[in-house]
Amino acid sequence: MPSQKIVVEILTKQDCSLCDEVKRIVNRVLPDYSAQLVITDIESDSSLYEKFKERIPVVRINGEESFVYKTHETTLRRKLDSFKEGG
Repeated sequence: MPSQKIVVEILTKQDCSLCDEVKRIVNRVLPDYSAQLVITDIESDSSLYEKFKERIPVVRINGEESFVYKTHETTLRRKLDSFKEGG
């Protein structure tokens, strides 16, 4: 059975140093997985901005909030591995 497609979304905004660090980590990890990266600028959507303005970056994996503020490469790999294995 093929593994499901993984969608990794980063909620971000301009001039966000934490966001830049999270993007570097995700971009280092994703080539090892069959995953699609989506970058969402919260400033382009007023409801997202109201919800997340003080809580970014947020990394969602298949719609589920997986990281807020910081992403750890080892933990990200572990979470992606669980999707890869169908869990």
